Amino acid sequence: MKRLVLGAGETGTDVAEACRRRPGETRVVSPDEGHVETLREAGVTATLADPTDPDTYPSTAEVVVVADPDPETAVAAAETAREAFPDATLVVSVPSTADDEERERLLALADRTVDRRRALTDAVRTVTDGERPRRLRRLLATLRSAPEPLAVVTHDNPDPDAIAAAMALVDLAERVGTEAVAGYTGKIAHQENRALVNLLDVDLEHLGGVDVTEAYGSVALVDHAVPGVNDSLSPTVEPLVVIDHHTPEDGVDAPFVDVRPEIGATATMLTEYVETMGIEPRRDVATALTYGIRVDTRDFTRGVTRADFEAAAALVEYVDTDLLDRVESPSVSAAVFEVVAAAIRNRTVEGDVVASFVGELPDRDTLSQAADRLLTMETVTVAVVYGYHDGTVYVSGRARGADVNLGEALRDAFGSVGSAGGHASMAGAQLDLGILGETDDPEQLRSVLEEVVADRLFDTLPGTRRPSTADGPWSPTVTPGGE
Repeated sequence: MKRLVLGAGETGTDVAEACRRRPGETRVVSPDEGHVETLREAGVTATLADPTDPDTYPSTAEVVVVADPDPETAVAAAETAREAFPDATLVVSVPSTADDEERERLLALADRTVDRRRALTDAVRTVTDGERPRRLRRLLATLRSAPEPLAVVTHDNPDPDAIAAAMALVDLAERVGTEAVAGYTGKIAHQENRALVNLLDVDLEHLGGVDVTEAYGSVALVDHAVPGVNDSLSPTVEPLVVIDHHTPEDGVDAPFVDVRPEIGATATMLTEYVETMGIEPRRDVATALTYGIRVDTRDFTRGVTRADFEAAAALVEYVDTDLLDRVESPSVSAAVFEVVAAAIRNRTVEGDVVASFVGELPDRDTLSQAADRLLTMETVTVAVVYGYHDGTVYVSGRARGADVNLGEALRDAFGSVGSAGGHASMAGAQLDLGILGETDDPEQLRSVLEEVVADRLFDTLPGTRRPSTADGPWSPTVTPGGE
């Protein structure tokens, strides 16, 4: 590659310095003696001459850069270079003092132009026009005024999407001078979630038993929207910020609310904020956000939108791919295999829907893995797995290519006896085990749970029909639905 830089000034110096570190030959023609001397001291081949004089040019050049700050000189140099090297790529830095005629002439001559004045105008427009900049301004204003420290709280037993969103929001808060910490309740039990936290050395505070109103100045919720619903916060907590991609069962009340159920991941929404702010994400944050997007969209095959693809593309150059590969390939505990085996063994199929009771759970995260596994069965488009743990029945569902909104179906099935929700292809429910938890007969417990859970499920989903039972022994509870 042979490059020719024409003109003096800071731009020409920067270009020459950058080219010097790349393969090929770079030559500079400048009328400024001090400029030429500085470049020569830096090891750049520079000639003291008129950049508009073709006699000072080398015999060949594949790329010509016109970088003179004087508009008249820049136009003349571009015209001469275009005639001298008709096949070369001509790149022109448009002087800030160029008038409209000079600007148009340079645009007509060049293959590529760098217009600093226009770039500044575009940058201002980017951060002032449209919904994304407006949301960012409101978020940053809210974060700046947040009483410190700000607790950024995930839902119970956080998944990669929630963890990544919390990390990114903490980073945004700290960039505007607000002290913030990420916190969670429940457990981080899923092996991939543990790998994410451990390998990225994520700083997460466990908030179990903590009165956040006493310990923190303010609260933000990510990947869920209502205090006390899918977290262990008191329902009386008044969040300052709510950012979520689920449809909340109840209304959301906070000074700043960004709830977009059409988006595939909360990590996508946080990535938009980072990108709109024009900052480079830390490598650990970018890696976590990428993983969160991939997990919640099942590698861009479930509930994915253009925004999710664009967010992942914006992050790709900052991601630690080796570490991401290690997060995605953790060791799997024996407990996970036991739950998956139980789900396969105890499955009941009605039409294209499979449901399975797996008994007592070592942790709730194993359910989603079992549901994902059952969904790979031939002809199955909806898989639902349920079990109980610590006095609560957990239901986890997955769907693919089905003519059903699974989140709405589970709300219809279990909304009167518990709480449920989620997306069209990924949803869950939680029900109070109640008096059933006191029985010592596992078979009796299994029988009643199958009657209430499986019958309600099959009675609700289209294409499946089983005799429906009464509401059953549960009474309504505010325990939330999960995924």
